[in-house]
Amino acid sequence: MSKTIAGIIIPDSKIALEAADLLREYGSELLWNHSHRVYLFAEIQGQRAGTKADSELLYISALFHDLGLTKKYSSPDKRFEVDGANAARQFLQLHQVDDASIRLVWDAIALHTTLGIAEHKEPEVALLYAGVGLDVMGVRYEDLTEAMREEVLAAFPRNQFKQKILPAFLEGFKHKPETTFGNIKADVCELLIPGYQSPNFCECVLHSPWKE
Repeated sequence: MSKTIAGIIIPDSKIALEAADLLREYGSELLWNHSHRVYLFAEIQGQRAGTKADSELLYISALFHDLGLTKKYSSPDKRFEVDGANAARQFLQLHQVDDASIRLVWDAIALHTTLGIAEHKEPEVALLYAGVGLDVMGVRYEDLTEAMREEVLAAFPRNQFKQKILPAFLEGFKHKPETTFGNIKADVCELLIPGYQSPNFCECVLHSPWKE
């Protein structure tokens, strides 16, 4: 793996390498490449906006952001984003990282699919969200030069990412589709689980047990 890609240095501290080892062991090639593209796109967008984040914390956040989809870290009843955030918190606590940094990483991972909130928080949180949005949905795709795209994809190929990522999402929470209620992953369940219909917030309000 190149140390510098598209002008971005990939952290290679001991803790960063150990986090990468966990993704290699428990993740997949799809998540490995996706997570590294997310980090690179996050840093690139930070440079363009003049926003400085702690690169090591941002990299670890990117490595853990989808680990909640894996069998190793998936809980029976929590959102996968929370599972990934909890795994990162445990990892950082074992490495005696300070509480403030751990909270940043936890928020970045837990909020990386939460529209309208993450982009208004600290740089590590906002940039992880931006990196995910660019890689998954092409948000601000036009801000990257063709040379940047080619260099990132040469190191971490997409390999039919658009066709593979939705089934990969579902695999991570098909045993607990109720955890997607109220968030964008409900769309994945409705698309890929035959007959599944996400609960409707308005119906929950109108059919609550309160007598009016």
